[in-house]
Amino acid sequence: MSTFRYTRPEAFPPIIKNIIIINVLVFLAQSILDKQYDITGKLILYPILSDELKNALHQVSPTETFPSFQPYQIFTHMFAHAPFPNIFHILFNMFTLWMFGRILENVWGGKRFLIFYLASGVGAAALHLFIQYLRCEDLLHAIQANDMAGIMKYKGALAGALGASGAVMGVMAAFAYTFPNTELYIMFIPIPIKAKWAVLGFVIIDLFGGISSSGDNIAHFAHLGGALTGFIIVFIWNKTNRKSLY
Repeated sequence: MSTFRYTRPEAFPPIIKNIIIINVLVFLAQSILDKQYDITGKLILYPILSDELKNALHQVSPTETFPSFQPYQIFTHMFAHAPFPNIFHILFNMFTLWMFGRILENVWGGKRFLIFYLASGVGAAALHLFIQYLRCEDLLHAIQANDMAGIMKYKGALAGALGASGAVMGVMAAFAYTFPNTELYIMFIPIPIKAKWAVLGFVIIDLFGGISSSGDNIAHFAHLGGALTGFIIVFIWNKTNRKSLY
């Protein structure tokens, strides 16, 4: 006698639902209370600044303050987005998280998905901080050499990172690994594209944007860090299960 029982996949599994609720509540708090409490400024992931760079920046701009990294920002940045009126940042991230994440949570279960999501966000933060630290060192050298072209080139190293994009990229990478031949419809592309090629395309775009330092206010290396972390985790989880490989 078979004991198989079909379980209907949830359209809004609990972890996905709660992550979206938290992000929306934080977005509302940012939009309403930012002027009074600078919530965005407290949650954003700032670069790690060396004491030498802080001193150099103070000499260049004595009246300007340059916020720096705090450990809690590794987690808080992935639950905050650009505040109102910029609603597309949070809308795109939450829609993408729901579209891909609900499938993974239904397959893995809530506990495993939550661990995966947070780990991808931390991986995104780690690579972003590493790259920003290297760029901050380049900025320091430019300041010391009074190289205005170099200062303008590397001043973006002081910018913070905000949003769930890195963790969401981890989710997309895991989906592409687990369901590589699922066909997706991408905006403005009239034909379906398999998940493995679509996500690879996004990774290549982020890699190009990160290397070129295009100044588009996108934390490309955070995206890459999330995708790489997500891929490594799901690869390790599935390395002994050949049935999941395609």
